[in-house]
Amino acid sequence: MPGKPVKIPGPDHPIAITPTPGRVVVRVAERVVADSAAALTLQEASYAPVQYLPRADVDMAQLARSDHATYCPYKGDCSYFSVPAGGERGRNAVWSYEAPYAAVAAIGSYLAFYPDRVDSIEIIGP
Repeated sequence: MPGKPVKIPGPDHPIAITPTPGRVVVRVAERVVADSAAALTLQEASYAPVQYLPRADVDMAQLARSDHATYCPYKGDCSYFSVPAGGERGRNAVWSYEAPYAAVAAIGSYLAFYPDRVDSIEIIGP
């Protein structure tokens, strides 16, 4: 059986990872789930920028690992977490590339949140 396809970011599908200026705060059900001054912004092709936060800045006690998994040919295998306090909306609200491909190694073990599955993702100025 052939392996999963692996693609390298380039001019046709650029991926840039840069430090996010300021702090990123994520809230669910009036609780702060994450608060980081060390977040990274991942800009991939024409998609909206995504904030990736280090696990150390996420309250992992408020998350529950789920069985959901996906694959991205540019980033690798992706695992998911739910935010139980968010109810059904919080299901699979958080994702992580725990062993990403070399081109995006900077996001390894960082977490990202779907904006429509949390109450807010706020970037507080530098």
